[in-house]
Amino acid sequence: MHHASNTRKRTLYSSCLLHIVPQKRNLKMYLFFIFVTFLALSVKSQELSPKNIFLLAGQSNMAGRGGIHKVNGHWNKKVPPESSPNPSILQLSLHKTWVIAHEPLHKEIDKYKTCGVGPGMAFAHEVLTKDPSFGVIGLVPCAIGGTKIIDWAKGSSTGYYKHLVERANASLKSGGTIKALLWYQGESDTQQQTDAKLYKRRLKRFFTDVRADLNSPNLPIIQVALASGYNNTLKQIVRAAQLGIDLPNLEMVDAKGLPLERDHLHLSTPAQVRLGKILADAFLQFHPAVALNEFLASR
Repeated sequence: MHHASNTRKRTLYSSCLLHIVPQKRNLKMYLFFIFVTFLALSVKSQELSPKNIFLLAGQSNMAGRGGIHKVNGHWNKKVPPESSPNPSILQLSLHKTWVIAHEPLHKEIDKYKTCGVGPGMAFAHEVLTKDPSFGVIGLVPCAIGGTKIIDWAKGSSTGYYKHLVERANASLKSGGTIKALLWYQGESDTQQQTDAKLYKRRLKRFFTDVRADLNSPNLPIIQVALASGYNNTLKQIVRAAQLGIDLPNLEMVDAKGLPLERDHLHLSTPAQVRLGKILADAFLQFHPAVALNEFLASR
């Protein structure tokens, strides 16, 4: 009887597998799902606590639109090797738990838009490639597509600022340290002259408030200067504001010239990978100074 029961269980299990195995056209996505699941199971729960935390915020080019079809708005689901899952790269989920990171990184956060490949995964991969001893990385997705800088103001009715601070604080409960804020935003502020002209003041206020509310006055911030916008004249005003902000521990990288999708607004997948590597290089130049600041703050 016991043998017959086991045989029946194996038959039912095999039947279930046959039922869920997809058609050939979906085989790649099925294998990708199995790969991500395998990584998740291979990492013990107590290991899901990153030492090094990075906040990702801004609008659509940080959330990721790489691989989004211009006409039908669907993501092509092509993930480059530089953005593939890695057990040493985690992300803070919508419910504020650490999980294995995978594209689209912002799917749960920027939930009213279609998300594709962004710079976050490539950034983390590059940091680990250039510094294998760096430790587990935790990415905290917070970017929301189509937002203006005023939408990120402290106290705004949008709640984006509050959400960012809440997720940042939640990420610290596992014992890690926030190493930097990666910020890419501004395209939406190139639509109206008033927004463009007030951009510098609003952005500086935002950075100052974030540092104050996270009790991290020297928090490194790596900002991306715009590659695109809706109005070229206003884009230049916003870019000048971004390049002209003078704050300590603020590093600037420039996305100008990186390839765009056919909408001429969003970075392509290869461009996002390139941007991620640029951001990583900028952070690693910061890294000795970051370590020194942490040491001084602990004394």
